[in-house]
Amino acid sequence: MTAADLYPLYETEMKLQTYQFQRLNQLLLFTSNHNYFYKKKFRGIRLPVNGYDDLKKLPFTTKEELVEDQCQHSPYGRNHSYPLSSYVEYHQTSGTTGNPIRILDTKESWSWWSKCWQEVYRSSGVTDRDIIFIAFSFGPFIGFWAGYEGGKEKGCVVIPGGGQSSKERLTSILENKASVLLSTPSYALRLIETAKENNINLFSSAIKKIITAGEPGGSIPSVRAAIENGWGAKVFDHVGMTEIGAYGYSCSEQKGLHINESEFIAEVIHPETGSAVQEGERGELVLTNLGRYGYPLIRYRTGDIVIHSNKQCECGNYYQFLPNGIVGRKDDMVIIRGINIFPQSIESIIREFDDIKEFRIVYYTKDDMNQIKVQVEGKEEVIGDLKALLRERLGLRVELEVVEDYTLPRFEMKSRRVQDLRTS
Repeated sequence: MTAADLYPLYETEMKLQTYQFQRLNQLLLFTSNHNYFYKKKFRGIRLPVNGYDDLKKLPFTTKEELVEDQCQHSPYGRNHSYPLSSYVEYHQTSGTTGNPIRILDTKESWSWWSKCWQEVYRSSGVTDRDIIFIAFSFGPFIGFWAGYEGGKEKGCVVIPGGGQSSKERLTSILENKASVLLSTPSYALRLIETAKENNINLFSSAIKKIITAGEPGGSIPSVRAAIENGWGAKVFDHVGMTEIGAYGYSCSEQKGLHINESEFIAEVIHPETGSAVQEGERGELVLTNLGRYGYPLIRYRTGDIVIHSNKQCECGNYYQFLPNGIVGRKDDMVIIRGINIFPQSIESIIREFDDIKEFRIVYYTKDDMNQIKVQVEGKEEVIGDLKALLRERLGLRVELEVVEDYTLPRFEMKSRRVQDLRTS
Protein backbone atom coordinates (compact mmCIF):
# COMPACT_ATOMS: atom_id res chain seq x y z
CA MET A 1 0.00 0.00 0.00
CA THR A 2 1.39 3.39 -0.96
CA ALA A 3 0.86 6.78 0.62
CA ALA A 4 -1.36 7.69 -2.34
CA ASP A 5 -3.80 4.95 -1.25
CA LEU A 6 -4.34 6.60 2.12
CA TYR A 7 -6.50 9.52 3.17
CA PRO A 8 -5.76 11.38 6.43
CA LEU A 9 -8.57 11.34 8.98
CA TYR A 10 -8.02 12.84 12.42
CA GLU A 11 -5.21 10.84 14.12
CA THR A 12 -5.10 8.01 11.60
CA GLU A 13 -5.18 7.23 7.89
CA MET A 14 -7.46 4.98 5.86
CA LYS A 15 -7.94 3.98 2.26
CA LEU A 16 -9.90 6.55 0.25
CA GLN A 17 -12.73 4.14 -0.60
CA THR A 18 -13.10 3.19 3.07
CA TYR A 19 -13.24 6.88 3.95
CA GLN A 20 -15.83 7.59 1.23
CA PHE A 21 -18.17 4.78 2.22
CA GLN A 22 -17.87 5.54 5.92
CA ARG A 23 -19.11 9.05 5.19
CA LEU A 24 -21.70 7.76 2.72
CA ASN A 25 -23.23 5.44 5.30
CA GLN A 26 -23.43 8.26 7.82
CA LEU A 27 -25.24 10.34 5.19
CA LEU A 28 -27.57 7.49 4.21
CA LEU A 29 -28.52 6.85 7.82
CA PHE A 30 -29.28 10.54 8.27
CA THR A 31 -31.28 10.99 5.04
CA SER A 32 -33.31 7.81 5.49
CA ASN A 33 -34.52 9.18 8.82
CA HIS A 34 -34.66 12.97 8.33
CA ASN A 35 -35.04 13.69 4.60
CA TYR A 36 -38.55 13.03 3.27
CA PHE A 37 -37.42 12.88 -0.36
CA TYR A 38 -34.88 10.10 0.28
CA LYS A 39 -36.90 8.41 3.02
CA LYS A 40 -39.37 7.46 0.28
CA LYS A 41 -36.69 6.57 -2.31
CA PHE A 42 -34.73 4.39 0.10
CA ARG A 43 -37.66 2.46 1.51
CA GLY A 44 -36.55 -1.17 1.66
CA ILE A 45 -32.85 -0.40 1.17
CA ARG A 46 -30.59 -2.23 3.60
CA LEU A 47 -27.67 -0.44 5.23
CA PRO A 48 -24.70 -0.26 5.42
CA VAL A 49 -23.47 0.13 1.84
CA ASN A 50 -20.12 -1.69 1.79
CA GLY A 51 -18.78 -0.90 -1.69
CA TYR A 52 -19.57 -0.08 -5.29
CA ASP A 53 -21.61 -3.26 -5.81
CA ASP A 54 -23.92 -2.22 -2.96
CA LEU A 55 -23.94 1.38 -4.19
CA LYS A 56 -25.33 0.29 -7.55
CA LYS A 57 -28.38 -1.11 -5.77
CA LEU A 58 -29.39 2.41 -4.72
CA PRO A 59 -31.72 4.18 -7.19
CA PHE A 60 -30.46 7.06 -9.29
CA THR A 61 -31.61 10.61 -8.55
CA THR A 62 -32.57 12.70 -11.58
CA LYS A 63 -33.14 16.37 -12.21
CA GLU A 64 -36.65 15.55 -13.42
CA GLU A 65 -37.43 14.03 -10.01
CA LEU A 66 -36.23 17.16 -8.21
CA VAL A 67 -38.28 19.44 -10.47
CA GLU A 68 -41.40 17.30 -10.05
CA ASP A 69 -40.89 17.20 -6.28
CA GLN A 70 -40.76 20.99 -6.12
CA CYS A 71 -43.86 21.24 -8.27
CA GLN A 72 -45.75 18.96 -5.89
CA HIS A 73 -44.26 20.44 -2.72
CA SER A 74 -43.74 24.10 -3.59
CA PRO A 75 -41.59 26.05 -3.28
CA TYR A 76 -38.54 24.08 -2.10
CA GLY A 77 -39.54 20.42 -2.29
CA ARG A 78 -38.79 17.69 0.25
CA ASN A 79 -35.05 17.28 -0.35
CA HIS A 80 -34.26 19.89 2.30
CA SER A 81 -33.45 17.92 5.43
CA TYR A 82 -34.00 20.63 8.03
CA PRO A 83 -36.71 23.15 8.96
CA LEU A 84 -36.69 26.34 6.90
CA SER A 85 -35.32 28.32 9.86
CA SER A 86 -32.05 26.35 9.62
CA TYR A 87 -31.19 27.65 6.12
CA VAL A 88 -29.19 30.77 5.31
CA GLU A 89 -28.43 30.60 1.56
CA TYR A 90 -30.73 30.57 -1.49
CA HIS A 91 -29.67 29.72 -5.04
CA GLN A 92 -31.31 28.25 -8.11
CA THR A 93 -30.20 26.45 -11.23
CA SER A 94 -29.97 28.43 -14.45
CA GLY A 95 -32.98 26.72 -16.02
CA THR A 96 -31.11 26.29 -19.31
CA THR A 97 -32.61 22.83 -19.89
CA GLY A 98 -35.92 23.18 -18.01
CA ASN A 99 -37.51 24.62 -14.92
CA PRO A 100 -34.97 25.99 -12.41
CA ILE A 101 -34.52 24.12 -9.13
CA ARG A 102 -34.63 26.22 -5.94
CA ILE A 103 -31.98 25.16 -3.45
CA LEU A 104 -31.31 26.20 0.14
CA ASP A 105 -28.13 25.66 2.15
CA THR A 106 -27.57 25.63 5.87
CA LYS A 107 -24.57 27.40 7.35
CA GLU A 108 -22.80 24.04 7.59
CA SER A 109 -23.62 23.03 4.02
CA TRP A 110 -22.42 26.41 2.76
CA SER A 111 -19.15 25.90 4.64
CA TRP A 112 -18.87 22.56 2.82
CA TRP A 113 -19.13 24.44 -0.50
CA SER A 114 -16.28 26.69 0.62
CA LYS A 115 -14.23 23.63 1.57
CA CYS A 116 -14.71 22.19 -1.92
CA TRP A 117 -13.47 25.46 -3.40
CA GLN A 118 -10.30 25.22 -1.31
CA GLU A 119 -9.32 22.28 -3.54
CA VAL A 120 -9.97 24.39 -6.65
CA TYR A 121 -7.73 27.17 -5.34
CA ARG A 122 -5.05 24.76 -4.11
CA SER A 123 -4.78 23.00 -7.46
CA SER A 124 -4.64 26.38 -9.24
CA GLY A 125 -1.79 27.59 -7.04
CA VAL A 126 -3.78 30.39 -5.41
CA THR A 127 -2.39 31.58 -2.06
CA ASP A 128 -3.50 34.03 0.61
CA ARG A 129 -1.32 36.67 -1.07
CA ASP A 130 -3.50 36.70 -4.17
CA ILE A 131 -6.17 39.28 -4.95
CA ILE A 132 -9.17 37.65 -6.60
CA PHE A 133 -11.48 39.52 -8.97
CA ILE A 134 -14.84 37.89 -9.67
CA ALA A 135 -16.25 39.08 -12.99
CA PHE A 136 -19.80 38.05 -12.35
CA SER A 137 -23.17 39.72 -11.78
CA PHE A 138 -24.27 38.21 -8.50
CA GLY A 139 -27.79 36.79 -8.58
CA PRO A 140 -29.65 33.61 -7.53
CA PHE A 141 -27.60 31.47 -9.94
CA ILE A 142 -24.80 30.12 -7.75
CA GLY A 143 -22.04 31.01 -10.23
CA PHE A 144 -19.02 32.14 -8.26
CA TRP A 145 -20.78 32.78 -4.95
CA ALA A 146 -19.01 29.78 -3.42
CA GLY A 147 -15.74 30.92 -4.98
CA TYR A 148 -16.24 34.25 -3.24
CA GLU A 149 -16.72 32.54 0.12
CA GLY A 150 -13.84 30.16 -0.52
CA GLY A 151 -11.52 33.03 -1.41
CA LYS A 152 -12.30 34.81 1.86
CA GLU A 153 -11.77 31.58 3.79
CA LYS A 154 -8.37 31.18 2.13
CA GLY A 155 -7.40 34.66 3.32
CA CYS A 156 -7.45 36.41 -0.06
CA VAL A 157 -8.73 39.86 -0.86
CA VAL A 158 -11.83 39.14 -2.94
CA ILE A 159 -13.24 41.86 -5.21
CA PRO A 160 -16.82 41.35 -6.49
CA GLY A 161 -17.42 42.68 -9.99
CA GLY A 162 -21.20 42.73 -9.92
CA GLY A 163 -23.08 45.75 -11.29
CA GLN A 164 -20.19 46.90 -13.49
CA SER A 165 -19.70 47.17 -17.23
CA SER A 166 -16.91 45.20 -18.89
CA LYS A 167 -14.76 48.32 -19.15
CA GLU A 168 -15.34 49.15 -15.47
CA ARG A 169 -14.32 45.65 -14.49
CA LEU A 170 -11.11 45.90 -16.48
CA THR A 171 -10.34 49.22 -14.83
CA SER A 172 -10.91 47.69 -11.40
CA ILE A 173 -8.69 44.71 -12.23
CA LEU A 174 -5.86 47.04 -13.24
CA GLU A 175 -6.24 49.55 -10.41
CA ASN A 176 -6.52 46.92 -7.68
CA LYS A 177 -3.72 44.79 -9.13
CA ALA A 178 -5.89 41.67 -9.07
CA SER A 179 -3.82 38.53 -9.68
CA VAL A 180 -6.63 35.96 -10.12
CA LEU A 181 -9.69 36.30 -12.36
CA LEU A 182 -12.83 34.19 -11.95
CA SER A 183 -15.22 34.19 -14.91
CA THR A 184 -16.89 32.04 -17.52
CA PRO A 185 -14.64 31.21 -20.51
CA SER A 186 -16.92 33.25 -22.77
CA TYR A 187 -16.64 36.30 -20.56
CA ALA A 188 -12.86 36.01 -20.29
CA LEU A 189 -12.84 36.22 -24.10
CA ARG A 190 -15.31 39.10 -24.03
CA LEU A 191 -13.00 41.05 -21.70
CA ILE A 192 -10.17 40.54 -24.20
CA GLU A 193 -12.41 41.99 -26.91
CA THR A 194 -13.36 44.93 -24.65
CA ALA A 195 -9.70 45.60 -23.87
CA LYS A 196 -8.88 45.83 -27.58
CA GLU A 197 -11.81 48.17 -28.18
CA ASN A 198 -10.55 50.51 -25.43
CA ASN A 199 -6.79 50.18 -26.05
CA ILE A 200 -6.25 48.47 -22.70
CA ASN A 201 -3.11 46.34 -22.46
CA LEU A 202 -4.07 43.21 -20.52
CA PHE A 203 -0.44 42.12 -20.35
CA SER A 204 0.17 45.10 -18.07
CA SER A 205 -2.32 43.69 -15.53
CA ALA A 206 -1.27 41.57 -12.55
CA ILE A 207 -3.55 38.70 -13.59
CA LYS A 208 -1.53 35.48 -13.58
CA LYS A 209 -4.27 32.90 -13.14
CA ILE A 210 -7.78 32.64 -14.59
CA ILE A 211 -10.24 30.14 -13.09
CA THR A 212 -13.17 29.44 -15.39
CA ALA A 213 -16.51 27.79 -14.72
CA GLY A 214 -20.05 27.61 -16.07
CA GLU A 215 -18.99 26.21 -19.47
CA PRO A 216 -16.59 23.50 -20.65
CA GLY A 217 -14.38 26.03 -22.48
CA GLY A 218 -11.62 26.02 -19.89
CA SER A 219 -10.84 22.39 -20.77
CA ILE A 220 -11.02 22.91 -24.55
CA PRO A 221 -7.41 23.48 -25.72
CA SER A 222 -8.26 26.04 -28.41
CA VAL A 223 -10.52 28.04 -26.08
CA ARG A 224 -7.98 27.89 -23.29
CA ALA A 225 -5.21 29.01 -25.65
CA ALA A 226 -7.29 31.97 -26.88
CA ILE A 227 -7.83 33.12 -23.28
CA GLU A 228 -4.22 32.60 -22.26
CA ASN A 229 -2.88 34.39 -25.33
CA GLY A 230 -5.19 37.35 -24.75
CA TRP A 231 -4.41 37.73 -21.05
CA GLY A 232 -0.88 36.40 -20.71
CA ALA A 233 -2.13 34.24 -17.84
CA LYS A 234 -2.66 30.54 -17.17
CA VAL A 235 -6.19 29.12 -17.30
CA PHE A 236 -7.49 26.60 -14.77
CA ASP A 237 -10.88 24.99 -15.27
CA HIS A 238 -13.43 24.21 -12.57
CA VAL A 239 -16.72 22.36 -12.81
CA GLY A 240 -19.68 22.24 -10.47
CA MET A 241 -23.45 22.33 -10.37
CA THR A 242 -25.83 24.26 -8.15
CA GLU A 243 -27.57 21.06 -7.14
CA ILE A 244 -24.53 18.82 -6.55
CA GLY A 245 -21.62 21.10 -5.57
CA ALA A 246 -18.13 22.10 -6.80
CA TYR A 247 -16.92 18.66 -7.74
CA GLY A 248 -14.00 19.04 -10.16
CA TYR A 249 -10.97 21.11 -11.02
CA SER A 250 -7.99 21.14 -13.38
CA CYS A 251 -4.30 21.13 -12.50
CA SER A 252 -0.92 22.29 -13.79
CA GLU A 253 -0.99 19.64 -16.54
CA GLN A 254 -4.17 21.15 -18.08
CA LYS A 255 -5.21 17.85 -19.63
CA GLY A 256 -8.55 17.31 -17.94
CA LEU A 257 -10.36 17.51 -14.62
CA HIS A 258 -9.93 15.82 -11.26
CA ILE A 259 -12.94 14.70 -9.21
CA ASN A 260 -12.69 15.84 -5.59
CA GLU A 261 -13.12 12.31 -4.27
CA SER A 262 -12.77 13.31 -0.64
CA GLU A 263 -16.21 14.97 -0.99
CA PHE A 264 -17.82 13.09 -3.91
CA ILE A 265 -18.24 9.50 -5.08
CA ALA A 266 -18.14 9.34 -8.88
CA GLU A 267 -19.50 6.77 -11.32
CA VAL A 268 -19.59 6.80 -15.13
CA ILE A 269 -22.57 5.03 -16.69
CA HIS A 270 -24.07 4.38 -20.09
CA PRO A 271 -26.74 7.10 -20.56
CA GLU A 272 -29.30 4.61 -21.87
CA THR A 273 -28.71 1.41 -19.89
CA GLY A 274 -27.41 2.87 -16.62
CA SER A 275 -24.65 0.24 -16.46
CA ALA A 276 -20.98 1.13 -15.88
CA VAL A 277 -18.95 1.89 -19.01
CA GLN A 278 -15.54 0.46 -19.81
CA GLU A 279 -12.18 2.20 -19.61
CA GLY A 280 -11.83 4.79 -22.39
CA GLU A 281 -15.56 4.91 -23.18
CA ARG A 282 -17.82 7.92 -22.96
CA GLY A 283 -20.56 7.94 -20.39
CA GLU A 284 -22.69 10.06 -18.11
CA LEU A 285 -21.16 11.22 -14.84
CA VAL A 286 -23.08 10.20 -11.70
CA LEU A 287 -22.15 11.88 -8.42
CA THR A 288 -22.93 11.53 -4.73
CA ASN A 289 -22.04 14.48 -2.48
CA LEU A 290 -20.85 13.47 0.99
CA GLY A 291 -20.97 16.63 3.08
CA ARG A 292 -24.07 18.58 2.11
CA TYR A 293 -26.58 17.30 4.66
CA GLY A 294 -28.88 20.25 4.10
CA TYR A 295 -29.39 19.29 0.44
CA PRO A 296 -27.97 15.81 -0.20
CA LEU A 297 -27.88 14.17 -3.61
CA ILE A 298 -27.19 10.45 -3.89
CA ARG A 299 -26.32 8.87 -7.25
CA TYR A 300 -27.29 12.05 -9.08
CA ARG A 301 -27.28 11.82 -12.88
CA THR A 302 -25.50 15.04 -13.80
CA GLY A 303 -26.04 14.88 -17.57
CA ASP A 304 -22.32 15.63 -18.04
CA ILE A 305 -20.70 13.38 -20.64
CA VAL A 306 -17.13 12.35 -19.76
CA ILE A 307 -14.51 9.78 -20.74
CA HIS A 308 -14.09 7.06 -18.14
CA SER A 309 -10.42 6.65 -17.25
CA ASN A 310 -8.51 4.72 -14.59
CA LYS A 311 -5.23 6.48 -15.39
CA GLN A 312 -3.58 8.78 -12.91
CA CYS A 313 -2.79 12.33 -14.00
CA GLU A 314 0.89 13.17 -14.46
CA CYS A 315 0.55 15.91 -11.81
CA GLY A 316 0.54 13.19 -9.14
CA ASN A 317 -3.02 13.75 -7.92
CA TYR A 318 -4.50 10.27 -7.43
CA TYR A 319 -8.15 11.38 -7.49
CA GLN A 320 -10.23 10.15 -10.43
CA PHE A 321 -9.18 11.92 -13.63
CA LEU A 322 -11.46 12.92 -16.53
CA PRO A 323 -9.38 13.34 -19.72
CA ASN A 324 -10.45 16.46 -21.68
CA GLY A 325 -12.86 17.44 -18.89
CA ILE A 326 -16.56 17.57 -19.77
CA VAL A 327 -16.98 16.30 -23.33
CA GLY A 328 -20.53 17.62 -23.56
CA ARG A 329 -23.98 17.67 -22.03
CA LYS A 330 -26.35 14.78 -22.68
CA ASP A 331 -29.14 17.32 -23.29
CA ASP A 332 -26.98 19.24 -25.80
CA MET A 333 -26.24 16.36 -28.18
CA VAL A 334 -27.99 16.60 -31.54
CA ILE A 335 -27.91 14.03 -34.36
CA ILE A 336 -27.34 15.67 -37.75
CA ARG A 337 -27.36 13.32 -40.75
CA GLY A 338 -26.39 10.41 -38.52
CA ILE A 339 -23.55 12.27 -36.73
CA ASN A 340 -23.64 13.02 -32.98
CA ILE A 341 -22.86 16.72 -32.53
CA PHE A 342 -21.93 18.51 -29.29
CA PRO A 343 -21.67 22.33 -29.35
CA GLN A 344 -18.31 22.02 -27.58
CA SER A 345 -16.92 20.10 -30.57
CA ILE A 346 -17.82 22.98 -32.88
CA GLU A 347 -16.46 25.62 -30.51
CA SER A 348 -13.14 23.81 -30.18
CA ILE A 349 -12.67 24.10 -33.95
CA ILE A 350 -13.85 27.70 -34.29
CA ARG A 351 -11.53 28.93 -31.51
CA GLU A 352 -8.53 27.83 -33.57
CA PHE A 353 -9.23 30.83 -35.81
CA ASP A 354 -8.19 34.12 -34.19
CA ASP A 355 -10.12 36.11 -36.81
CA ILE A 356 -13.48 34.70 -35.65
CA LYS A 357 -14.85 37.07 -32.99
CA GLU A 358 -18.11 35.33 -32.10
CA PHE A 359 -20.36 32.56 -33.38
CA ARG A 360 -23.78 30.97 -33.05
CA ILE A 361 -24.91 27.43 -33.90
CA VAL A 362 -28.33 27.17 -35.56
CA TYR A 363 -30.21 23.87 -35.86
CA TYR A 364 -33.12 23.86 -38.30
CA THR A 365 -35.28 21.52 -40.36
CA LYS A 366 -35.27 21.26 -44.15
CA ASP A 367 -37.13 18.60 -46.12
CA ASP A 368 -37.96 16.86 -42.82
CA MET A 369 -34.24 16.51 -42.03
CA ASN A 370 -32.29 18.11 -39.18
CA GLN A 371 -29.66 20.54 -40.50
CA ILE A 372 -26.97 22.77 -39.01
CA LYS A 373 -25.41 26.10 -39.86
CA VAL A 374 -22.96 28.29 -37.99
CA GLN A 375 -23.15 32.07 -38.00
CA VAL A 376 -19.79 33.75 -37.47
CA GLU A 377 -18.42 37.24 -37.02
CA GLY A 378 -15.10 37.25 -38.83
CA LYS A 379 -13.14 37.72 -42.02
CA GLU A 380 -14.33 36.12 -45.25
CA GLU A 381 -10.78 34.90 -45.97
CA VAL A 382 -10.89 32.26 -43.22
CA ILE A 383 -14.33 30.85 -44.04
CA GLY A 384 -13.05 28.31 -46.55
CA ASP A 385 -10.47 26.92 -44.13
CA LEU A 386 -12.99 26.84 -41.28
CA LYS A 387 -15.55 25.02 -43.41
CA ALA A 388 -12.96 22.45 -44.46
CA LEU A 389 -11.81 21.85 -40.87
CA LEU A 390 -15.39 21.45 -39.62
CA ARG A 391 -16.02 18.82 -42.28
CA GLU A 392 -12.77 17.01 -41.50
CA ARG A 393 -13.25 16.92 -37.73
CA LEU A 394 -17.04 16.44 -37.55
CA GLY A 395 -17.53 14.24 -40.60
CA LEU A 396 -20.27 16.36 -42.21
CA ARG A 397 -20.68 19.59 -44.17
CA VAL A 398 -21.60 22.61 -42.07
CA GLU A 399 -23.15 25.67 -43.67
CA LEU A 400 -21.38 28.90 -42.65
CA GLU A 401 -22.99 32.34 -42.63
CA VAL A 402 -20.88 35.46 -42.09
CA VAL A 403 -22.73 38.16 -40.16
CA GLU A 404 -21.75 41.72 -39.30
CA ASP A 405 -19.46 42.29 -36.34
CA TYR A 406 -21.17 42.76 -32.96
CA THR A 407 -24.53 41.45 -34.19
CA LEU A 408 -24.28 38.19 -32.23
CA PRO A 409 -24.88 38.28 -28.45
CA ARG A 410 -22.08 38.36 -25.87
CA PHE A 411 -22.30 36.52 -22.58
CA GLU A 412 -21.31 37.13 -18.99
CA MET A 413 -22.83 34.02 -17.41
CA LYS A 414 -23.42 30.73 -19.21
CA SER A 415 -23.28 31.29 -22.94
CA ARG A 416 -26.25 30.39 -25.11
CA ARG A 417 -24.73 30.03 -28.55
CA VAL A 418 -27.27 27.48 -29.80
CA GLN A 419 -30.48 28.48 -31.56
CA ASP A 420 -32.77 25.48 -32.08
CA LEU A 421 -35.29 26.09 -34.88
CA ARG A 422 -36.00 22.44 -35.62
CA THR A 423 -39.56 21.35 -36.20
CA SER A 424 -38.82 17.64 -35.88
